Amino acid sequence: MLNLSQLKQDLKALLSQREPKRIEDNVDTYTQASVLLPLFIKDGHFWLLLMRRANTVEYHKGEVSFPGGVVDERDYNLESTAKRETFEEIGVREEDIEILGQLDDMTTITSRFIIHPFVGTVPFPYEFTINKTEVERLIEVPLQFFLDPSQPQPFLMNYKGDTFETPAFIYEGIVVWGATERILENFVGVIRPAYQSY
Repeated sequence: MLNLSQLKQDLKALLSQREPKRIEDNVDTYTQASVLLPLFIKDGHFWLLLMRRANTVEYHKGEVSFPGGVVDERDYNLESTAKRETFEEIGVREEDIEILGQLDDMTTITSRFIIHPFVGTVPFPYEFTINKTEVERLIEVPLQFFLDPSQPQPFLMNYKGDTFETPAFIYEGIVVWGATERILENFVGVIRPAYQSY
């Protein structure tokens, strides 16, 4: 059985020991956004919470993503954006989120966002309240899945009439690709040393 309390401290240490890569070129042509990678404990292991976006949102309809959104003038920093958006989309109160650290900035290609990802823990079980105008459903994935050497794998994606090969995490038929996949690759690269010691 994993010592989850110690593992959480190890993850926090790994995240705090590195300086996240920031995107500072051509920022005027991008929209700033933050997301949260919500970790929770279930069945003696860490799991990661993702969501499938509703088909009614403006960008990335139906795609798998993390809770998050555009920086608002009400937000006092990028971390508060991630927390506010997580509450608005899935109902996790800001005081129930413990931020462990920040990952590298990531861009989206077609929608032109600079995404600032934060890793945090949330309580579980929890009374999640889904904003149906933005979120179709929540997806729970064991964190260990993302550390599997077989992931990510090449995937033929059909997007707006074009077919192309892209790396993707594929869990029980759910395909995670694009910026979310790249954020996950960055996350896995950071945390792998912690898991190798257990």
